[in-house]
Amino acid sequence: MKTSLPSLQNWVEAVASQTHPDKIHWCDGSDAENEQLVGAMCGTGVLSPLNEETYPNCYLHLSDPSDVARVEHLTFICTQNNEDAGQNNNWMDPETAHKKIDALFQGSMRGRTMYIIPYCMGPIDSPYSRLGVEITDSPYVVVNMRMMTRMGMEALRRIETEGTFVKGLHSTGDLDPNKRFIMHFPEELTIKSIGSGYGGNALLGKKCHALRIASYQARTEGWLAEHMLIVGVEEPNGNVQYLACAFPSACGKTNLAMLIPPESHKGWKIWTLGDDIAWLHLDDTGQLRAINPEAGYFGVVPGTNEKTNKNAFDMIQSDTIFTNVATTTNNDPWWEDKNLGAPVKDWQGRDYDPSSGPAAHPNSRFTVSAKQNKSYSELADSADGVPISAIVFGGRRKELAPLVYEAKHWKHGVLVGASVASETTAAAIGDVGVVRRDPMAMKPFCGYNFADYWQHWLSFADKSDRLPKIFHVNWFRQDNKGKFLWPGFGENLRVLRWIMGRCNGSANAVETPIGYLPKKGEIDTDGLDVTDQTMQELLSVNVEQWKIEMDSVGEYLHSYGERLPEDLKNEYDELVAKLKIAS
Repeated sequence: MKTSLPSLQNWVEAVASQTHPDKIHWCDGSDAENEQLVGAMCGTGVLSPLNEETYPNCYLHLSDPSDVARVEHLTFICTQNNEDAGQNNNWMDPETAHKKIDALFQGSMRGRTMYIIPYCMGPIDSPYSRLGVEITDSPYVVVNMRMMTRMGMEALRRIETEGTFVKGLHSTGDLDPNKRFIMHFPEELTIKSIGSGYGGNALLGKKCHALRIASYQARTEGWLAEHMLIVGVEEPNGNVQYLACAFPSACGKTNLAMLIPPESHKGWKIWTLGDDIAWLHLDDTGQLRAINPEAGYFGVVPGTNEKTNKNAFDMIQSDTIFTNVATTTNNDPWWEDKNLGAPVKDWQGRDYDPSSGPAAHPNSRFTVSAKQNKSYSELADSADGVPISAIVFGGRRKELAPLVYEAKHWKHGVLVGASVASETTAAAIGDVGVVRRDPMAMKPFCGYNFADYWQHWLSFADKSDRLPKIFHVNWFRQDNKGKFLWPGFGENLRVLRWIMGRCNGSANAVETPIGYLPKKGEIDTDGLDVTDQTMQELLSVNVEQWKIEMDSVGEYLHSYGERLPEDLKNEYDELVAKLKIAS
C-alpha cells in the first residue's frame, strides 16, 4: 500500500531506508487487523489473555522493568533558540538532537515490522482536530493507538486532503535506558522517540502530540491545548454546563471527570467528555469551545475500585489492555486497593512476594475506549465541541487555598492558573508536604517557554468578551489533626453547583483580596456532617499565609526574567497590594 501524499510517502521510504524493517504495514484500523495483531502478540508473549469469563477480551502486557513510566529527564524540546523552550523544559539544539537520535534509529527495526499509523486527534470531521502519523515497530503501540485516537483509513484520507500532519517516529530499540530519548521538534511538527515501549513515551499521539507539540501549534494558530478534563454537569431541568478542569497528579482529576452524583442529588447527571486533555478554540461568536483529542483512556489503575471511581472500575471489566498489573489464581487482573481477590503473580510475572514491593506497579495502566464509560457523552464526537462555561484549576493544599474561589476576571484567572501548586504526598518521591508549582498542571507538557505560554493565555482577553469564568478548587483542606474538612468524591458536585451558579448569575459571592468566595450558605451542606464552623474554615482567607504564598509565587514568576508578561506582573502586584491593605 502507498499513499497519494508525496510528502508522507517520501518520509515513510526515508524511515524504512534508515531503520531497515523486514516488513512495512500500513494500518487501516479495522477489527480484522486488530484481531490479527492481538493474536500475534499473544503468540509471542507480548500480550497474555486474561480470564475470558470474568474479563472478556482483556489482555495483560508486562513491560521491561526499566521501562514503566514517562522519563522527563530524557524528554527534550528542540528549538533553534534555547529561550524558546524555557526553563520549564529540557532543551537540545535541533541539529545535535537529530544527529544523536538518528544514530540510534539506524537499523533499529531490523527483524521487525514497521507500522505506519495515520491518526486524527479529535472527531474525524472537526475543524478543531489535528492530524498525525506515527511510524513504530511496536504492535502494542498500534493496538493502543487504535483505542486512544481515531486511527485508520478515514484519518489517512483527511491527511491526504489537507497535506499536513505531525510526524512521529518511534522504535523500542533495545530498551536500553542509556539509549532512550523522547525528542520534540515543535518548529518542524516532529517527534522522535526511541528506547521505550511505555505509553507516554511510545503512544506519540498522547502527551507528545496532544500537549507538547499541540501547545506550540495552538499558540501559532490562536487556540489552547491543555492538560484538562472536560465534564458536563446536567441539572434536573435538563440544563447542561460544561467545565474544563486542570489538576496536577494526585488531585482527583479522574474522579471528577467521572463523578457520580450522590443520593442527595436526584436528577443530576455527569457527562464525561474527556479525562486528560482539552483543546480549546474560540468560535465565530467568541465562545470558547472544547474537544477531547483522545478517543480512549490510558489511566493509572491502582486505587481504582467500586467506591473510589465506580464508572472507571466498571468500564475496564471488558475490552481492556492492562499494563503491569498483577494477576490472581483465576487469571484476573489485580492491583492495590482493588478490594477483590488476591495476587499470586506480580507485575513482573514472578510469584508474588510482599517483601518485593507492590504486586501491581504503582504506575500500572489500563487502555480502554472512552465509549465504555457509563457517563460517556456522545458530544465527545461532535465536530463543534462543547461550549465551556468555566475553567477550573485545582491543587492539593492542606491549608491556605479555600475550598473554592473565583478569579475576578480573565487576566486575574491566568495568575491563578500560573500559581497552581500542590504539596507532595507520601506517594511521591522526596519530602512530604513540599510545595511544587505546576502552572495550569502543564509543567511536564508545555512545549515552549512558560512565560510565552502565559502571554498566549493573556491574549485571549482581547479576543472575546464571552470568555469562561475561571475558578480554583481545593478538596484537600485539613484540620490540625490531619483530618480532611470536606468529604470530597461525589459531594464535590455541591461545589460545582456554586460554580455553575456563578456562571449563570444565580449564585452569590463575597469579594476578598484573592477573588470571589461563596457567600455564607451558598454551598449546600444539607445532609452532610459538615458544621458551619468547618465551612467557615473551608471558605476563609488567611491573609498572613497568603502574603507568604505570594512571596513564593513572585519568586517563581520572576525567575522567567524579561519574558514574564507585563500584564501578569501587574496582576501579581495588584493582588499583593490588596493583601497588604487587608492585613
